[in-house]
Amino acid sequence: MRIFQGVVEQMKAATPRLLGVLDNDGMVVSCTDSARIGEQRDVVEDKICAGGYTYRPLERQHAMPEYTVFAAGEDEEAYTLCVMAGIALNSAKALYDERHDKATFVKNILQGNVMPDELYARARELQINCDKPRVVMLIRQLDRNEPMAADMLQSLFPERNHDFVVGLSGDEIALVKEVREDVDTQNLNKLAAAIEETMGAELYIKTNIGVGAPAMHIKDLAKSFNEARVALEVGKVFETDRSILHYAHLGISRLIYQLPVSLCEMFLKEVFKQGSMDKIDQEILLTIQKLFENNLNISETARQLFVHRNTLVYRLDRMKRTTGLDLRDFEDAVVFKVAYMVHKYLEAEGRRS
Repeated sequence: MRIFQGVVEQMKAATPRLLGVLDNDGMVVSCTDSARIGEQRDVVEDKICAGGYTYRPLERQHAMPEYTVFAAGEDEEAYTLCVMAGIALNSAKALYDERHDKATFVKNILQGNVMPDELYARARELQINCDKPRVVMLIRQLDRNEPMAADMLQSLFPERNHDFVVGLSGDEIALVKEVREDVDTQNLNKLAAAIEETMGAELYIKTNIGVGAPAMHIKDLAKSFNEARVALEVGKVFETDRSILHYAHLGISRLIYQLPVSLCEMFLKEVFKQGSMDKIDQEILLTIQKLFENNLNISETARQLFVHRNTLVYRLDRMKRTTGLDLRDFEDAVVFKVAYMVHKYLEAEGRRS
């Protein structure tokens, strides 16, 4: 077990003796000499000295011990080393088991697998406060699935009674972070940015992070989790240049994403008749993007594009002839903005109209 190996590595700094842990099948699962991990030994049922080693089982929960610590030597020092290592290993295992139980419970809440009557009873049993506001961040690894990512995230948020790191299938990890009732987007963005930076610096992985709205009660965590997932999915379509996406800031993107595809196709055909959308070239699209960024200000848009104002006006006139929409008119600009976003959504769905 990885938690045992961490303890054993720390003990290695205090003693030159070989020290390790066996599972109940007699296999070495951690050792100061990592080359010996995986070796097979005889099953040990009690404290013994044999073959130049001292063996001492960890605390039992069943007839057979789950794990046994061993040290090189059959002297008193070897026994003392086994006792000290056993104390540290038992503490580490108890901490792991507690964290695992809580993480599993929170994971089931996120996935909607806990009934309301069971939720409160189990939360009390695990000493989890139900009324603390929390937000769910969904961290998605982009270039590869790093096994150490969840451990890294756990080290950043060690308060196991307040924050929970939940490993999900595939390349996703959920962070359930306790927050203040008045937490704002800026603070959440700083937190997400710190996670993104750490993952990149320590594990060399790129991430996208979806942030759900704060849940005021533990029963609302599933809603925040689903919002974080929607934020990531919407971001893949409409916000490809952003790595941190807040559900609350998706705006019209969220609305379009949740519309039926058939309705989107109908709207697009009404706005762009006879395939006029396909006639808009990249130069015009770049011009339109800059125009929107500058709140339809033609002079400022021309300056940023390094073109004469009349050149920009000519491009907009060409756009009007192609689509029938004059982007200098606010209503036409809104229609085009929505229609173009619908077009991107349908492309992402593989259903381009």
